[in-house]
Amino acid sequence: MKSEHLEQARAEISARRNRAVTENDRKFEEINTLIPEIAEINKQLFQTSRNLMQIIRNGENTEERIEILKRQNQQAQIMVRKLLVANGYPENYLEIKYTCPKCNDTGYSGGTYCSCLITLTAKIAAAELNKNAQVNLCSFESFDLSYYAGHKTENGADCYKAMSIIFEFCKSYAENFSKESPSILMFGKTGLGKTHLSLSIASVVLKKGFSVLYDSVINFLRKIENEHFGRDTSGNDTLSLLLECDLLILDDLGTEFDTPFYQSMIYNIINTRINRCLPTIISTNMDWNGISNKYEERITSRIFATYINHQFIGYDVRILKAQQKNSQK
Repeated sequence: MKSEHLEQARAEISARRNRAVTENDRKFEEINTLIPEIAEINKQLFQTSRNLMQIIRNGENTEERIEILKRQNQQAQIMVRKLLVANGYPENYLEIKYTCPKCNDTGYSGGTYCSCLITLTAKIAAAELNKNAQVNLCSFESFDLSYYAGHKTENGADCYKAMSIIFEFCKSYAENFSKESPSILMFGKTGLGKTHLSLSIASVVLKKGFSVLYDSVINFLRKIENEHFGRDTSGNDTLSLLLECDLLILDDLGTEFDTPFYQSMIYNIINTRINRCLPTIISTNMDWNGISNKYEERITSRIFATYINHQFIGYDVRILKAQQKNSQK
């Protein structure tokens, strides 16, 4: 973990704890004002705590007296819960509500980093890595299926029908996303909407609070290579982020250089995420033959066997948009 990302995460978790404590104080003030009986019991509980500290300091008949005070404390809390319910409040209304009950928003549990701190640090690092990805520029609402209408492939396939099915699949995938969602391979010629739909998925999934990493394969691999060989001294660990994020989207597979290091990294990313049951979306302009010819069998077999495959068909939407614009001049 990069230290500055960790510090940002610690600051956010500390802010969460402060908000929880402030909200709890507000509730106590509210209840003490509206229900005098509870206000009196709360005073008694406060005095019990002071008495307990005094007993511990004096060290006289400690265990016996502490046990008596504990019983009194428990009885008082039971009475408070009953009074809350009787006045239309949940019985746990005065219990402090931390975002993470595991560590009570301290960031630490069992003498080490809590999972909430690790997860938040990863999300902050992912957000920094994504800052140039323009995820918010694409949405399902801006995907225009009309550009596929009236077109058929050389084999007679209806482009509009095929792309409508893919569009609805991607929309449902985003709406119902979980860490157990399947991986997807989007393949087909350039300009058919692969990037648009993968970014649309990313936008929805990010809003759901999941960590998403999106970029071209070549950009990710260059970062990993620079970090691996010491050319990047920023302290980033891009590979770890790619292996651990909730959803990884690799755009333009096949545009990277064909080197043993890149091949091994692509295999490592794909294989590790499969083993961890984490979903990945890959888009490429290559067809099955192109993928098979470029990559080792250990890579292709995993993609073809475990990913849901969607072939994008039609005519280059960018060209169609340009033609439409020119005709309107």
